[in-house]
Amino acid sequence: MTRTQDLMRRRARLLGEKSQLFYQEPVELVRGEGVWVYDAEGGKFLDAYNNVAHVGHCHPHVVEALCRQAAALNTHTRYLHTAILDYVERLTATFDDGLASAIMVCTGSEANDIALRMAQAASGGMGIIATNATYHGNTTAVSQLSTRMPPIGGHAAHVRLVNSPDSYRHAEDRVDGRRFAEEVRRAIASLDAEGIRLSGLILCPLLANEGFPTLPPGYFNEAIEAVREAGGLVIADEVQAGFGRCGSHFWGHQRAGFTPDIATLGKPMGNGHPVAGVVTTPKILATFRDAFRYFNTFGGNPVSCVVASAVLDVLEEEQLADNARSVGAAALEMMRPLAERYDCIGEVRGFGLFFGAEIVADRNTREAAPDLAEAIVNEMRQRGVLIGKTGIYGNVLKFRPPMPFSVDHARLATETLGQALGVVAK
Repeated sequence: MTRTQDLMRRRARLLGEKSQLFYQEPVELVRGEGVWVYDAEGGKFLDAYNNVAHVGHCHPHVVEALCRQAAALNTHTRYLHTAILDYVERLTATFDDGLASAIMVCTGSEANDIALRMAQAASGGMGIIATNATYHGNTTAVSQLSTRMPPIGGHAAHVRLVNSPDSYRHAEDRVDGRRFAEEVRRAIASLDAEGIRLSGLILCPLLANEGFPTLPPGYFNEAIEAVREAGGLVIADEVQAGFGRCGSHFWGHQRAGFTPDIATLGKPMGNGHPVAGVVTTPKILATFRDAFRYFNTFGGNPVSCVVASAVLDVLEEEQLADNARSVGAAALEMMRPLAERYDCIGEVRGFGLFFGAEIVADRNTREAAPDLAEAIVNEMRQRGVLIGKTGIYGNVLKFRPPMPFSVDHARLATETLGQALGVVAK
């Protein structure tokens, strides 16, 4: 029995048979540095997937901040300390006017769970709308929004899932958001018909899990107008879209051209340290505090806040949002010749350091090819580059690397993609 087989056997026994792993041949990682990770045998992999290590694996400035504060004090927010106040002031300064208050939590799931309750408190309603190919976390409340793992007993009566925009198969989505807005209006009417008042619409501004379709600026505006006319709030899930990843803007909703009522943050916020947050207006936060007695033992602790602030330091000092813009544009240009060479690439798309390609069985019918996408992901793993796949049909190759990803790294990733396609594509 190999070491990998032994680990998988132990994992199945201790964590459960269906405890998820990446890749047909899983990777045992033991060390990370920048955009590189290393396995137990000394193998080196280019990490072109993990937004958790947002400013690079084990960034020395972040590690130093964590160690320094952990050696001084770590407690909860029922004691006064300046770390949380300094961080929230700094964080909210990156948002548009009005979004000036925050609650600190530990995970993106918690953040979205609180956002749903904020919307309920502010609107007086329960109805929530999301897309039908989304993922917003794994608490009981937000797991109601998942279609890939539907909740036991079916979706709750207050949940409505609308068809995701698909700019590859619906050319009108590249023009405006009327088709999506009509979906949202129908969902509002459906809730109203059952006597369920709308609380809001939750979406990732980049529609990351939906396959990050190519949409025009202002695409969501008509849908947002319909939501607000019905008394609902708009929640922007920035867990994948935020902290400069799209290159052109610090937050995904800024790129998309709207200001949410609530924004939720997660993974990249602490570069791997478990810290997350909910940003909103002082009025909405006050309404939430009146409606719910909320306290989180670990949310906003001094270590988490100092770590999160160190991440902002690195983003600013290393100009990583600018890097995302320039490197992402270069990566797309490198990938486009592959689309000319291989018929299985239906479209190359992306923005900043979030890019990829739609993999199809037939360009004429635009039939999705999720199995082929899976084969490409695994072939690239064998060649030392880690990526993933996503999308409505699970057929969109997903490159979402740490923010220090360079043009040379993009060249290596796209050259490896070409080699993988040469093996698995017909």
